Amino acid sequence: MKKIAIIAKVHDPRCLGVAEELIDWLTQREIVPRVEEHLSKQLRHPGLAESAESSEVATGADLVVVLGGDGTLIAACRMVGSREVPILGVNLGSLGFLTEITLDEMYPAMERCLAGDFELSQRMMLLAQVLRGGEQIERHRVLNDVVINKGALARIVDMETSVDGRHLTTFKADGLIISTPTGSTGYSLSANGPIIHPALNCISITPICPHTLTNRPLVVGADASIAIRIDAQEDEAVFLTLDGQVGVKLICGDQVHIKKSDHVARLVQSRSKDYFSVLRAKLKWGER
Repeated sequence: MKKIAIIAKVHDPRCLGVAEELIDWLTQREIVPRVEEHLSKQLRHPGLAESAESSEVATGADLVVVLGGDGTLIAACRMVGSREVPILGVNLGSLGFLTEITLDEMYPAMERCLAGDFELSQRMMLLAQVLRGGEQIERHRVLNDVVINKGALARIVDMETSVDGRHLTTFKADGLIISTPTGSTGYSLSANGPIIHPALNCISITPICPHTLTNRPLVVGADASIAIRIDAQEDEAVFLTLDGQVGVKLICGDQVHIKKSDHVARLVQSRSKDYFSVLRAKLKWGER
C-alpha cells in the first residue's frame, strides 16, 4: 500500500489525536497519508498529509481508515462511493455494529493490511432517487437505510408503494424504512423490523407506526425495484432521510425510487469478533 486515506470524527479531540499519531506512523513507513479536508483543518500539523475534498478523499487510496463510530463509518462509505476501497473502521467509543476494531487493535490490524493479510465483509448498498414532476432532483447511495418520515405536526402519510412495478399497498403510517441487511440493526430494528445477517442480499420494508396493524415488515429480494409515491397535504412536512445523515424535504406527488446499488462497501473484518458476538454485546442477549 502506497497511500492511505484517513477520515475521522472531527469534533472529537480524541479522534484528532489518534489521527495525528496515525499520520506519523504511516509517514515513518513511507506511506502517504491522505486526509479528508475537514479533518485536515483541525489537525495541528496538516502539512504532514495530503488533503482532499470529502468526495475525492478515497481517490488513489489503497485503504481508508475511519476513526470514530458507526456514524462516521457510514458517512465514509458514502464518501468512498463507487471506488470500493477497503475501509478499516476503528471504534473510539463503545463497541459498534460496524466499527468492530478497537484502538488497541488498530496498529496490529494496520500491519496486517499492509501485508495483505486481511478479510473483507462485502456490504450491500442502496441507490435512492427522488423524482419530482418526472425529473430526478436527488440521487444518493446509502449503506443503512432510506427513511420517509412525517413532520412533528403532520398527519399520517399515505405512501403508495410498488415492487418491480407491481402495487404492494398504500402504507398509512408515520413513515417507512427501506433498509439493507447492514441497516437492519439500526432504525428498522427499533420499528420492529427483522435482524438480517449482513452477508444476505435482500431489502426490508418496515412501516413506522402503521395505521393498519396487519402492515408488517416485508423482506424482498436484492434485485427488487421499490417505488414510493408520497400523498400528503401541501401544508404537511414529509422528509426523506438517507442513512440518518442527509435530509430531503418531500412534497405531494414526489416519487422515491430505491434499488440495490451496483457498488458495495468493503469493510475490513476484526479477527477477535464476529457478527454474532457483536449482536450479543450490543443487544445484551443472554443477560438477565
